[in-house]
Amino acid sequence: MQLAERFVLLLAGLGCLVATAGPAAAQDNYEIQVYGSETVAPGRTMVELHSNYTFRGASDAPATGELPTEHTWHETLEITQGVTPWFEVGFYVFTSEGGSGWQWVGDHIRPRIRVPESWHWPVGVSLSAEIGYQRPEFSADTWTVELRPIIDKQSGRWYWSFNPTLDRSLRGPGTSDGLVFSPNLKVGYDFTPRINAGLEYYGSLGSITGFAAVDRQQHQLGPAVDFNLGPDWELNLGAVTGLTRSTDHFILKMIVGRRFGWGRPAAAP
Repeated sequence: MQLAERFVLLLAGLGCLVATAGPAAAQDNYEIQVYGSETVAPGRTMVELHSNYTFRGASDAPATGELPTEHTWHETLEITQGVTPWFEVGFYVFTSEGGSGWQWVGDHIRPRIRVPESWHWPVGVSLSAEIGYQRPEFSADTWTVELRPIIDKQSGRWYWSFNPTLDRSLRGPGTSDGLVFSPNLKVGYDFTPRINAGLEYYGSLGSITGFAAVDRQQHQLGPAVDFNLGPDWELNLGAVTGLTRSTDHFILKMIVGRRFGWGRPAAAP
């Protein structure tokens, strides 16, 4: 089977995963990141730590029973293994500390494919499907699935990435919402060869059949800086502010990543 045929089959399979899953999870604060289209090279492993602290969030438990988010640390371990030049698999472990000690929140798994560079598309394109569980104390929708198309482009010193994400709840009150549109956007500028700074946006607008009222939507916006520390390291620092009453109002975030190679160096795509 040719590479293009395998790519199309995987693309169709990931789409069916969301389309046939039960009727979405709201924007969470465990992995606050706009993804780029690049995948981890085969024979390489990317280990990332997502650290987020909510200074101003929900101070009271909502009617659905989750713990408040204000003054909580979220630490997420993400491990991504490159399988082929255009396919990777990621695994997440979510944890939280809100004053009563660190607690395990849940786990997700995320396969991702991308358009190979040999196709010479004018933009980078990849597609990830993320599915997993979170304990009901932290998310009323305990089982969720996400389909995340990723489109990005580096134009001179400017970089942008758009993630028009679609979510579904598999178990919980969010099943009645159907398919939810949660767009993410990043625009950055290379001020130096080592520093890119710009804005990141995260949203959750509600069901694609009819968006929620504005005060029930979630919108977060804030500055972010990416540091180029070499081919094996990544560092992202940022702060996001909630723009509606349904959104946590102020969060600081940091992502530290390290790439590791195993065995012989991977062949070039």
